Amino acid sequence: MITDPTGISSDTRERIVPSGAESSGATTGSLGPPVARPPRAAPRRRRRPHTPLDPRPSISLTLVTGLVLVYTLLPLVWLVINATKDQEDLLDSFGLWLGKDFQLWDNISRTLTYDDGAFVRWTLNTLLYVAAGAGGATLLAVLGGYALAVYEFPGRRAVFAVVIGAVAVPGTALAVPTFLMFSGMGLADTPWAVIIPSLVSPFGLYLMWVFTTQAVPSELLEAARIDGAGELRIFFRIALPLLMPGTVTVLLFSMVATWNNYFLPLIMIKDPDWYPLTLGLNAWSAQARTAGGEPVFDLIITGSLLTIAPIVVVFLLLQRYWQSGLAAGSVKE
Repeated sequence: MITDPTGISSDTRERIVPSGAESSGATTGSLGPPVARPPRAAPRRRRRPHTPLDPRPSISLTLVTGLVLVYTLLPLVWLVINATKDQEDLLDSFGLWLGKDFQLWDNISRTLTYDDGAFVRWTLNTLLYVAAGAGGATLLAVLGGYALAVYEFPGRRAVFAVVIGAVAVPGTALAVPTFLMFSGMGLADTPWAVIIPSLVSPFGLYLMWVFTTQAVPSELLEAARIDGAGELRIFFRIALPLLMPGTVTVLLFSMVATWNNYFLPLIMIKDPDWYPLTLGLNAWSAQARTAGGEPVFDLIITGSLLTIAPIVVVFLLLQRYWQSGLAAGSVKE
């Protein structure tokens, strides 16, 4: 048995020194020059698993979404392009390409002045119906939804069943009974025949009911009552600011429904002076099918563009309130 100067035998040294260190020559007292170790390969980075919040990209879903986007924007693009053409270019040129001359400003001027300014009169009528009908429907929905969500009273479940049933009934099924009722009251062919039915919004009432339950904590209302605040003060100072996203959402739905309403004014209004924009543009379109009538398709398209412009602007301005209103209640606290 051979011992080294440190007093450790060679057999013992072979047992306590790792074979890798001895073979590499890096151990103290080993023979030969040290051998450099090869560099370690960088560890492979594991892919983060996809979750519902971070889904895997889907090519098919992207293509379907793109097709839906094209389908949605194509009519709007067609409307904007053709509003820049005169009557001749409108009939002779390709629908998705500009005409010979840019006639947008001239078309807008002619639309506003044609038929003694009928388009301006119809626009004012529509604004009246939207302000009174949609504004009143939003106010009633906020008040009713808050009362149904906050207060307990007999018959609350029956009211809930009536509201759900009213949402399921289509408006066309109520058109004839509504006309007969307003005709018997002497309100047909007046603005009230359009405004009063627009005040009833079962969907808005249900939406505000659900939104109030999620957005207004009952503990906050109880604390306000303990501090001596009255019910009206609690509603206007505490609950109404919390209900603002839902209120704007209901207002947008009511505005769009009243602005685009065609069937109700069609059966209620016979006087062209009280036409909304939907009936007025339809009357211009009917001129081309009337003997001796003047076709004004360029003015109809320009008027349609002017009709949808206010709704687009309102949606862009109130978009953040609308999105937050739709997302209310989605996160559990």
